[in-house]
Amino acid sequence: MKNKPSYAIDSVDHALLLAQTLQQEGRLRVTDAAERLGVSPSTAHRLLAMLVYRDFAERTADRKYVPGRMLRPARVSEAPLALLRRVALPHLRALTDRLGESTNLVVLVGAEVRFVTTVECTQPLRVGDRVGQSLPAHLASGGKMMLAALPPGDVEALYDGSGEVDLPRLRRELALVRKRGFAVNDQLTETGVTAIGAAVRTASGGTVAAISMAMPTARFDRRRLQGWVVELSTTAALIERDFADATRPDTATA
Repeated sequence: MKNKPSYAIDSVDHALLLAQTLQQEGRLRVTDAAERLGVSPSTAHRLLAMLVYRDFAERTADRKYVPGRMLRPARVSEAPLALLRRVALPHLRALTDRLGESTNLVVLVGAEVRFVTTVECTQPLRVGDRVGQSLPAHLASGGKMMLAALPPGDVEALYDGSGEVDLPRLRRELALVRKRGFAVNDQLTETGVTAIGAAVRTASGGTVAAISMAMPTARFDRRRLQGWVVELSTTAALIERDFADATRPDTATA
C-alpha cells in the first residue's frame, strides 16, 4: 500500500504535483496553481519559478505556465479535467466523510485510467493520494466502468494484439459490469488494496469519468458491498447533475 511518507516535504510534494498537473493539463496560471495546492499566490509563483529554472515548465507571454522540455509528452485526456475536479471534489469529500475511506475521480486515457483527484480518509491505515498516477484500465474499478461503456469495437481496438489482455475474458467481465452497474478491483493493481467503482455519465448518456472508493483489503466486507455501491451511485448522480449544470450553454456563456 502506497501512503504519503510521514517525513514528507511539502514544498517538494507541491512542486511535483504542479509538474504532474502541467504534464496532464498543459497550461496553468499562478492563481490556478495556488488554488490547486491551497497555498498563497506568492508561494505558487515561487514553486513555478523553480520549475521554470529546472526546465520542467516554461512561462508564456501571457503569464501562463506550460510544460517544459523535461516533461515527457503525455497522452492528454479529452475530458475537461479542471471542471470535473471542481464539480466532483465537494461530493467526494462528503462521501469520504460518510464512509471513512479514500475516494477518487479518474478518467480514461487510452488503455489506462488517470487519477484526477483523491480525497484521503483520516484512518491511520488508509489508501493514499493517487493524483497523477495511472493504472491499467482493464484492472482498475473505475477503468472497468468506463471500458464497459465503450462500443465493443473500441475496446477491441484498444487491446487488439496485446498479449497481456485476454479479450474474450475481458468482454465477459465488462458485460457483467454493465449488468451490475459497478466494478470491483480486488488487489489486481496493488496487493492489499480493494476498490469499488461507479461511472460518471454525461447528460447524453456517455461516460466522462468514474469515481472509486479505495480501502485496505482487510476492511473490505462483501456484506457491505451493496451499501457502498448505493453510496457511490448516489454520489456519481450528484456529480453528473452538477457537471450537466456547469456545461449547459447558458452557464458556459454567462
